[in-house]
Amino acid sequence: MSVLHRHEIDGVPSTRVACVQMEPHVGHTTENVTRSIAAIEDAANRGAELVVLPELANSGYVFSSREEAFGLGEQVPNGPSTDAWIEVAQRKNVYVVAGIAERDGDRLYNASVVIGPSGFLGRYRKLHLWGDEHLYFENGNLGLPIFHTPIGRIAVAICYDCWFPEVFRILAIKGADMVCVPTNWVPMPGQKPEQLAMSNMLAIAAAHSNGLNLICANRVGTERGQSFIGQSLIIGANGWPLAGPADAVTEQILMASINLKQSRHAKQLNAFNHVLGDRRLDVYEVALKGGFDTS
Repeated sequence: MSVLHRHEIDGVPSTRVACVQMEPHVGHTTENVTRSIAAIEDAANRGAELVVLPELANSGYVFSSREEAFGLGEQVPNGPSTDAWIEVAQRKNVYVVAGIAERDGDRLYNASVVIGPSGFLGRYRKLHLWGDEHLYFENGNLGLPIFHTPIGRIAVAICYDCWFPEVFRILAIKGADMVCVPTNWVPMPGQKPEQLAMSNMLAIAAAHSNGLNLICANRVGTERGQSFIGQSLIIGANGWPLAGPADAVTEQILMASINLKQSRHAKQLNAFNHVLGDRRLDVYEVALKGGFDTS
């Protein structure tokens, strides 16, 4: 894997973060995890303190049946993939966020594990399922947790969650510094090759309008006829990309530096305007309680 560096904050203490753009192969869990560990080691050796892997990084994404999906699901935190990621996180003194199919009894979740040098910190279960995911997974039921760590307050959103601005607004209100986005972004209808991906535009808008750092790790390749668009990126809390977007086909590691002090001031746009303080809850809450019209 090539490694792209961008030192954005010279001379100021910062958190080094990385996103791994890779190509998992469905059903090849051992191989996928082995390759992800090599990428984590590579990023950590180059100074990364937080490494984000794609959605369903260990199992692959395009399942042929519900039985296959369940067969590739694992317990969290006591499954083999999580154990392997815990080992490398402890050995390399790094935080890892990785997408996984989590099996919990007779239920399956599109989830992400959050791991640190001290071991397993928790999990996030995808709230908004996309396409055929409805055939295999349950809707996430753990809300939007924040993980408090020495390198900052970490949160997670997965792929289609980015289409819902409420996700990032809630995480901003709860005090998140960095939102890790394991994803398997696919081409959107009407998207032209020369255009910035819709997913990237949504992520940039979410970062800017909420004062959040986003670390978006997508996959590449084609799996059982489904293509993926790559274009992973790291976005600062002011909305400007710090690294990427990566290309659409190559396995890469993107790295960037995030200054938490500066990030926490990003919500204050000028002397008058604050992206959270300027909200008109008197208008929004009344409107939202009315539901939506599908006619």
